Amino acid sequence: MNSRRQFLSVAAAGAAAIAASPLFAQQPAPGSVLPTRGTPRSGRLPAPGPQRTGGRYRPPTRIGLGGAPLGGSLAPTSDEAAQATMAAAWAAGVRLFDTSPWYGLGLSERRMGQQLHQHPADQYTLSSKVGRLLSGTAGPLQKTSWHDPAPFRYRYDYSADGARRSVEDSLNRLGVSQLDIVYIHDLSPDNEKDLGMPWEQRFAEALRGAMPELTKMREEGLIKGWGFGVNRPQPALRAVAEADPDIMLLACQYSLLDHEATLHDTLPKLAEKGVSVMVGSPLLAGYLTGRERYLYGSPIPEWAPGKRAQIAAICERHGIDIRTAALQFANAPEVVSCIIPGARTPGQVQANVESMSIAIPADFWAELKQQKLIASDAPVPATG
Repeated sequence: MNSRRQFLSVAAAGAAAIAASPLFAQQPAPGSVLPTRGTPRSGRLPAPGPQRTGGRYRPPTRIGLGGAPLGGSLAPTSDEAAQATMAAAWAAGVRLFDTSPWYGLGLSERRMGQQLHQHPADQYTLSSKVGRLLSGTAGPLQKTSWHDPAPFRYRYDYSADGARRSVEDSLNRLGVSQLDIVYIHDLSPDNEKDLGMPWEQRFAEALRGAMPELTKMREEGLIKGWGFGVNRPQPALRAVAEADPDIMLLACQYSLLDHEATLHDTLPKLAEKGVSVMVGSPLLAGYLTGRERYLYGSPIPEWAPGKRAQIAAICERHGIDIRTAALQFANAPEVVSCIIPGARTPGQVQANVESMSIAIPADFWAELKQQKLIASDAPVPATG
């Protein structure tokens, strides 16, 4: 869609489809899984891409596990559920894991590490983040959106010393020997209230400190690549202009439902620099599987229900499910090296992996484009 008027037109056109779609007849229960539909291709996971693009590191696997749910995002997650989910991911062939000190204030890292330390480091790819330092406290905790987080306080620090200490702290919590990718986290316009100042001021701190330090750590062989993990494009685009990153974790920015601005502006500018993209929240925090939540607590846009219902109806006609379409769509651009849908149960992570093996008919993508539900020039998965 090229304008707000077109978005509203889509919403109006899809109103009747909302009631008709079995996916949205009722709110899915917590932990439920949308059944995978369609004909599997040979092989469960997409073939890995190149590990270098113009000398820059790219993860060698196309789908990973996002670690925010293991830290208690959106709902509580028990230790037992987290370990079962990690074990299911490994058994399903997932070898890419993304976490952060922020996720549950260290909880996600600790839970991931309990599984990963059982495997040689060269068998998986692991990313975490810098920008917040944690410290233990016996006093009252800061208010956060995490459910049952670890008892730590956090403070922002994008300095060189802060970045190196954060990496060392993450390795200690994880109990592993190496991080492959490190992202500078949440240094973004949408996080200015928590940052306590305009994001540009924090960016200047990182430009002097964290960015050159991560480049140095890459040169030392301590990490393989670094970038930004943000929910808005501005910091990522500024970083490729002023520093030397390898990869960007773009959450909330490229999905089956909403992708045109990123497709036509952000992705080409990153590709021009040889910087690849890890797509976060390809399912919009569950909205594309029928849940009535959009991203990380954002209001549901007025155009979204109608558009989602129209896409779901077309999925139904072509014998596939909307989760499968959404994951494969997010993985299709050449500049995208991988996607990292989150999961909090074994069934969810297994379903995400199953979705990557489904052969989606070319006619499905053609109909979405004909109905102007995706951009006419949007990359789509190969159908062979």
